[in-house]
Amino acid sequence: MKKVLVIAAVTALAAAACGTWVYEGQWGSEGTGNGQFDQPTGVGVAPNGNVYVSEWRNNRIQYFTPMGSFLGKWGQRGTGNGDLSVPSGVAVTRNGNVYVADTGNHRIQYFTLTGSYLGKWGTLGTGNGQFKGPRGVIEAPNANVYVADTDNHRIQYFTKSGSFLGKWGSLGHGNGEFDYPYYVAVAPNSNVYVTDTMAYRVQYFTSTGSFLGKWGSKGTGEGQFALATGIAVGPGNNVYVADVDSSGYNRNNRVQYFTATGSFLGSWGGLGGMPGKFRHPYGIAFAPGLARVYVTETGNDRVQYFKWDPNASVAPASLGRVRALFR
Repeated sequence: MKKVLVIAAVTALAAAACGTWVYEGQWGSEGTGNGQFDQPTGVGVAPNGNVYVSEWRNNRIQYFTPMGSFLGKWGQRGTGNGDLSVPSGVAVTRNGNVYVADTGNHRIQYFTLTGSYLGKWGTLGTGNGQFKGPRGVIEAPNANVYVADTDNHRIQYFTKSGSFLGKWGSLGHGNGEFDYPYYVAVAPNSNVYVTDTMAYRVQYFTSTGSFLGKWGSKGTGEGQFALATGIAVGPGNNVYVADVDSSGYNRNNRVQYFTATGSFLGSWGGLGGMPGKFRHPYGIAFAPGLARVYVTETGNDRVQYFKWDPNASVAPASLGRVRALFR
């Protein structure tokens, strides 16, 4: 019976081995001007398709049309309302607010779609609602906001205006523990996915933090990570992860994608500056309708976007990997 299942799985995966994400376009170059970047990190997409990008070294948010035409910007280095310090994650909500993980200021700020300041929460510390170097931020289907509190090795979640609701995690490599969680994504069923970056894995949880599963290890093979950074839930509730080596940019530099429970499906990229290649891919976000995916690159100072091509061919899964699914 097991042999029949394996053969059936190989046949199904081979049949599904058509279609992959292909390069569609890009924008950006190194600099401080409009449409230029100095280490773009987070990316979020508004309901109207406009794209919001955070920059570590320029300490600002820029936003663009879906194809990268500059629309506007806000932010400067500082600690006041609307000021930013090495901002990382950026998330655009369904009602049009923009949340920014203001990493160096240890807080979350939120804005209108054109950058008008609305509010903030968080200070440096380890208490409920305090942060130490938060990097990832995302809105859940119920409008709660999840934050990867990176240097505190935990996840916290809040109401949309910042009232504390709960938390989980501590430093370690056990189930539900973290070693520098960078980014966070929430699926339509409210499960929460976290890139546990220095543990070289992804963990996922219920909306209140009960451990559900994990995958990944350190390496360059399928389903392994050099460093897992950005994460997003895409078509079919599949999970997409930006995978990079931060020391020298010489390994992986790819996006990998998986089923909701972590089975490897495919990848694209590789080291380089040509279209479709990456040098330190960091943030990842999908357009409305999930037909396009955006990836920021801190090493190439640009944003690339890709579309699904159902007619493109990809290599089918190996028989050994399929057998492993049925052990």
